[in-house]
Amino acid sequence: MKTKMTLREWLPLIGMTISAFLVNTSEFMPIGLLTDISNEFHMTEAQAGVMITAYSWTVTLLSLPLMLLVCRIQPKKLLLGTLSVFAVCQVLSVISSGFTFLVLSRIGVACAHSIFWAIASPVAVRVVAKEHQSKALSAIITGTSIAMVLGMPLGRMIGLQIGWRMTFLCVAIVSFLVLGYLAFVFPKLEGTESFSVGQLPELFKNARLMSIYVITFLVATGYYTSYSYIEPFLQKVAGLPSNWVTMALMLFGVAGLGGSYLFSRYYDDHRYAFVQTVMIGVVAALLLLYPSSVNMYTVILVCAGWGLAIMAFQVSFQAELIGCVSAAASSVAMAIFSGIFNLGIGCGTWFGGTVYTKISLKDIGFAGGVIVAVATLICMVRFRVGDKAESAS
Repeated sequence: MKTKMTLREWLPLIGMTISAFLVNTSEFMPIGLLTDISNEFHMTEAQAGVMITAYSWTVTLLSLPLMLLVCRIQPKKLLLGTLSVFAVCQVLSVISSGFTFLVLSRIGVACAHSIFWAIASPVAVRVVAKEHQSKALSAIITGTSIAMVLGMPLGRMIGLQIGWRMTFLCVAIVSFLVLGYLAFVFPKLEGTESFSVGQLPELFKNARLMSIYVITFLVATGYYTSYSYIEPFLQKVAGLPSNWVTMALMLFGVAGLGGSYLFSRYYDDHRYAFVQTVMIGVVAALLLLYPSSVNMYTVILVCAGWGLAIMAFQVSFQAELIGCVSAAASSVAMAIFSGIFNLGIGCGTWFGGTVYTKISLKDIGFAGGVIVAVATLICMVRFRVGDKAESAS
């Protein structure tokens, strides 16, 4: 019988969950503030969007190199240092005198983002007992879900009321507060055996890990093929009024909390069945996106199911990754995971845009669903083979 988590375990986990919320909120914020930023710097929204692209590619390209550079640092120092860089770069965004300065500050935030998501899950499972590791991973993903629900709308609301710079300032202030909190409550973890560049070939010989990376890339690509254009889809295809579009997107994020809860409840005891089910859920939601658009209630319901399944997928595959590599390699493996996921975001956004302009907006769900269906088939084959091999050994 499982014991309850102690206060000593909960306190650092709460701080990391808030940190995950801040990091993801910061990533999403510029999307809702793009018009105001472009107006201040006298440019088009498309030109201002360069900072969003720069952020995504920084995470994609630098996640692995940065983690290899800092992997020898003791976990608590690395976490606090990463959050310090994150907070300082938010301040630099506030005082940016030109657009180039703003882009550079956002690149600094992206570097902190890269390291944070490489260490967040591996560190979270180390601050709790082994029987509570699923709950720890679930808590980190909960921060992401809340950011999707409240992060961008809250940042946009602050930006509209008192200016886009104040949105970044608010994130900076809360980040410094969380930094102080974690400095006080976060335990000093022993550093794991260091990981070197020379060990990378061994990492890439891990067949299960390579399968996780391929599946992750395909799911992220399929997911963002559709999600990047979900707002115009809901407005132009499903015919939802603006307030209902906002409600659908918020419900998407809220449902993600459900996916996080289901993971903590069922993953440990039904691992393979759970992973299969959530991937099939993502495929079903994407393929049903257009058919469900005939009615506003059914399309919102499909969006909720999609949000639940995709969040459950993300936390499940982080757990799978941590379970198939050594403690020393977990942060580096997670850095690669983060980079691959962001590469999928970029590829999915491009592919979805191509489907939108060359074929039809109504087909983005079908296009994304086919890609995730391929990932699901690979998962069913590779994971079953891997499980049989593990059982035999």
